[in-house]
Amino acid sequence: MSVLTGGHSATDLARERKFGPLYSRNAKAVVGRGLMAAKSSTWLVMVSGFFEPVLFLLAMGVGMGSIVGTVQGPGGEEISYAAYIAPALLAVSAMNGAIYDFTWNVFFKMNFAKLYQGMLYTSLGPLDVAIGEIFLALLRGLLYATGFTAVMGVMGLITSWWAILVIPAAVLIAFGFASFGMGITSFMKTFQQMDWINFFLLPMFLFSATFYPLSVYPQVIQWFIQAMPLWHGVELLRQISVGSFSPATAIHVGYYLVMIALGIMLTTGRLRQLFLK
Repeated sequence: MSVLTGGHSATDLARERKFGPLYSRNAKAVVGRGLMAAKSSTWLVMVSGFFEPVLFLLAMGVGMGSIVGTVQGPGGEEISYAAYIAPALLAVSAMNGAIYDFTWNVFFKMNFAKLYQGMLYTSLGPLDVAIGEIFLALLRGLLYATGFTAVMGVMGLITSWWAILVIPAAVLIAFGFASFGMGITSFMKTFQQMDWINFFLLPMFLFSATFYPLSVYPQVIQWFIQAMPLWHGVELLRQISVGSFSPATAIHVGYYLVMIALGIMLTTGRLRQLFLK
């Protein structure tokens, strides 16, 4: 049995950590490990995720946009169809990037690599792990948002200097989904159960006013759509992209702030319940 500083064995240290604090202020260790893994093995997957919304923008915005023409944007201003769907696709990209990191990625680390168990038997606490993993998802979201905004600029789809704020807003959206992702994935035990995630994501993508306005739906369906997180992200980025703000803008931001707080509480609680019994 290996002996650690102070004469404590690894078993003794693990037992003591069960009653230790939730946070040891060392989330950077989780971030460092994630960056090394991304550099050595998963960078191609991360880069490929950037092209999905760009291809949608070219296919729908340019292709279908030539048929649709102009549509009414936030504030009643007439904008091109491509400019209308571009912020929505950025919101979808932020959601998908965060969901990828906190579903299949976390599922493998939790159930096969046993990575989090190993982390929590060191000085790290559940909140360190949660914050570190969320930061990695936000970094990925920041890269996607910056690149996609640059594509929007090249295509002439940026009509206001306010549009630069879509980058931090997209990171906020990614933060909201990332904060819940790990906690939800912790309940999944089989690959078949993981398919339920796509079952919920696909309707959000199709019905969150991504490609057409909310007004095309019956009133009852509109209420359901407005309760979904992606709709708030789509509307937030659309308003920012044209510099048209209203009290609803604060509601959209507040929705994600509440979502982040609840998600971190869920994720931290689940990690503690599963691995620090």
